[in-house]
Amino acid sequence: MKRIDIVLRASVATLAITVASAAEAQSTLPPPDVQNAQAGPSNQPDRLGEIVITGSRIRRNPLDQESPIVFIDQSDIQKTGLNSINDVLQRLPSSGGGINSGNNTSGNIGSPPDGSGVGAGAAEIDLRYLSSRRVLVLVDGLRYVNGASASGVPGATDLNSIPASAIERVEVLQDGASAIYGSDAIAGVVNIITKRRQTGFDASVQLGKYLDEGDGFSQNYQLSWGNGDSGPLQVVIGGNFVKSNGVLAGDRAISAFADPYATDCLGGGCSTFMETGRFDVLTDPTKPFDAVTNPFLGLTLNKPVTNGLPPNYPTDFKKFGAADTYNFAPFNYIETPNKRIGGFANLKYELADDINFSAKGIYNHRTSANQGGPLPLGIGPDLGQGNILDTITVSATNPFNPFGVDLVPGENYRQIRRRLTEIGLRRYFQTVNTIYGVATLDGKFSALAGDWFWDVNGIYGSNKAKQTFLGNINAAHLQQALGPVAQCTAPCVPFNFFGTVGAVTPAMLDWIGFDEHDSSEQKTWDFSGNISGKLFRLPGGDLGLAAGVEYRDLKGRYDPDPVIAAGLGADIPSLPTKGGYHVKEAYAELDAPLLKGLPMAELVELTGAVRFSDYSTSGSHTTFKAGANWMPVRGLRLRANWAQGFRAPSIGELFGSKSRFDASVDDPCSVLSERDRNFLNDTTVHANCVAQGAPNGSDTRPKDQLSVVTGGNENLKPETSKSWVIGGVLSPDFLPGFSFEANWYDIRVSGAIQSADVQSTLLTCVYENDPLACGNVHRSGSGNITQIEGTLQNIAGIKTQGWDFNFAYRTRQASWGRLGLTWNNTLLRKFDVITPTSTGTEIKHRRGTEIGSPAQGYPKWRSLGMVDWDNGSFGATLTGRYMSGLTEINGGDNKMKSIFYTDAQLRWNPSFWSLKNLGLAVGVNNLFNAHTPGCASCDINNIDQTLYNTPGRFYYARIGVKY
Repeated sequence: MKRIDIVLRASVATLAITVASAAEAQSTLPPPDVQNAQAGPSNQPDRLGEIVITGSRIRRNPLDQESPIVFIDQSDIQKTGLNSINDVLQRLPSSGGGINSGNNTSGNIGSPPDGSGVGAGAAEIDLRYLSSRRVLVLVDGLRYVNGASASGVPGATDLNSIPASAIERVEVLQDGASAIYGSDAIAGVVNIITKRRQTGFDASVQLGKYLDEGDGFSQNYQLSWGNGDSGPLQVVIGGNFVKSNGVLAGDRAISAFADPYATDCLGGGCSTFMETGRFDVLTDPTKPFDAVTNPFLGLTLNKPVTNGLPPNYPTDFKKFGAADTYNFAPFNYIETPNKRIGGFANLKYELADDINFSAKGIYNHRTSANQGGPLPLGIGPDLGQGNILDTITVSATNPFNPFGVDLVPGENYRQIRRRLTEIGLRRYFQTVNTIYGVATLDGKFSALAGDWFWDVNGIYGSNKAKQTFLGNINAAHLQQALGPVAQCTAPCVPFNFFGTVGAVTPAMLDWIGFDEHDSSEQKTWDFSGNISGKLFRLPGGDLGLAAGVEYRDLKGRYDPDPVIAAGLGADIPSLPTKGGYHVKEAYAELDAPLLKGLPMAELVELTGAVRFSDYSTSGSHTTFKAGANWMPVRGLRLRANWAQGFRAPSIGELFGSKSRFDASVDDPCSVLSERDRNFLNDTTVHANCVAQGAPNGSDTRPKDQLSVVTGGNENLKPETSKSWVIGGVLSPDFLPGFSFEANWYDIRVSGAIQSADVQSTLLTCVYENDPLACGNVHRSGSGNITQIEGTLQNIAGIKTQGWDFNFAYRTRQASWGRLGLTWNNTLLRKFDVITPTSTGTEIKHRRGTEIGSPAQGYPKWRSLGMVDWDNGSFGATLTGRYMSGLTEINGGDNKMKSIFYTDAQLRWNPSFWSLKNLGLAVGVNNLFNAHTPGCASCDINNIDQTLYNTPGRFYYARIGVKY
């Protein structure tokens, strides 16, 4: 049986890589309805069938694409078995990951440096590994409102807020487009085209589950209706209900323990916030510190303590070891629960022959959840929590203090840790409501060389989020409960930090515990006007012009619970954030066809665009774009585009308050470090550590999470970029249905907004004694790191370069049906991050590596291939997804092997009796249960879920009806 399985894997891999795919059937050619000008991002098609395609405001033949665009329509989406358009997009070879159902870490690692919050339950798209903040998301060619996470103010769009039932297709522009659309379009543009024409009902139901594991059950119900093209009024309305139950990390071997595929905690990855406590206290707390006769000892309880008062210290304690650590891993979600209820309406009314009014409304209600192990509760200066937890004295009169003296932070104790299992799991519940509305007046008139199209648009968008966190404690109440017993009177209850599991009573929890309630909101007002048409005739065709103006006003806020805002929580700290800005813009675009129909010049065309932006926060900026298209012969198009990019700092980046990100960092000064150069084996490192405040080294472990202080910066400047995309498309007449596209891209970002890489900062400090890096690293008197500063700055440069290769072939219709073969690839040639040091710059080469914290990998090769057969009544799709291996740069150079996923789907569309409008499909994603490579340095779950799927075979079935 095993031999058969291996043969099947090899056969499918060879087939899918040889003839294979595109974004689950992604195509570089527009769908037939676009080619025939039946739908578009805005306005009506003109009488010549020209239409607006993403990447230009000028109407053109949809087959004459001046930029690389990937088209994904509803049929492509349905062939994936996925419940989120974001999950479909993240399978594009050019995608770089982003937040999704697996890459959600609320409560586990804190707030990311960009001020966006963890975004639990959200979904974001990244292109070219340049982050979701550098991808512009449009809906029907117009800007959409940014997400809300209830933990910060994101600078990206939450694609889970767009109802799936509203989507007709998606156009992904893999080119810089700031001169066309403005800020954020550095890496590309995702334009979601909604359903605007439909006749009758279209309904579907899809159910799915990881059958082998018995979890991850999902439901997807969609319904839409349209009144067709009859009459002056055109209406399409619809709704959907999507629910996923989630998957626990403990139910997968890779993530059941803190180390990949581990079966115990002996590997060192589990937490030192243990159920039996960790007490770094002087051997004799009544006497001064002495490194030889009275050192600090790391202790834990040695045996059950029935009364909570160990009578003979240290008889009831022992030195803690790896076997005493706590396995927090199984309580995390490897795939978060998510429920979405959404609706949309598109309305268009022909006021006159050449004037139309249209309106669009979107509503989406999302509830989602996340959880982590019970609260890791700690006090003492070595923890660096930045609030009163660092300074709490445990009174000698506390009835549970076994030492008989005041435990004073920094004097006779460094840290006391305990896993507060009695309070239960840390649980997070999000509710997000999205409202988005657009009103448009558009029309056309004849002038100069032909028809001119105009439109005026008004947009309002709101995302409002609330989050409830269960399992936190009030530090002020804990301080009182550990202080002099005479000052802890009802309702205060003295707290037992030193007992075994169960020693913390419900009465104690009632005093120190509280339910945390956070909220956030983003609002957008956007007004724009556009005009496009033909100026005059050139030798190759009409000179096209598009121009327009736009005004945007954005506001955002984040309000943590008052206890958190007061700095009294024991989990991730944060402060309120509030801010906004407005921008005024104007643009112009030209399309100049110089030659046409000549030898070696079937078409010679030049394009150009310019956009002026004036931000209330960062001043004015002008961006340019230029391009050239050359068709030497029919069937061969060569093109080159140069573009300047621009991204203004987001609200979270500008006004984000101080918070904390817990990064997994290996301190070379630690006596437990696994780095090649460390305190014990390198004299230079040893000397530098001594000079930097760690004379005896530190005792943090390689996977311990260290506190990184994050926050916004109102002095940030806009990022800028320059990009080249050079390539061509071959579609010869002698081979109908075949096309080959190749594109080379080069993107360089200057003044990139980010905080310094935490591990790099620490290594530069310790290895090179660099004063700039060391100024951001803070240690306690014991030598342990308490904080690393990571405030946002315009400090980075990014250089990325690579190739896209896309093949597609579709046979003509025959008696046996029609066969489609597609194969899309992205080869990453370079991804370098350049950051300053006190002596110059440091270049970090990311190609082929995995960072781990926060999780992000940069595979050299990503490929997506599909074989699709359809004969009308029956259909089948076989999809192969390949990703090359990675090396963990912060995980001991661990090699993460390449992976190949195989997906299969069978379809039946009955063509007899009354069943002709019925469609049935069954499928399996990850058919051969590909082995997910473990990521030792990743924050949680031992998987980089920006790249890899939830382990296991996912089975699904769908039924669709059109009437």
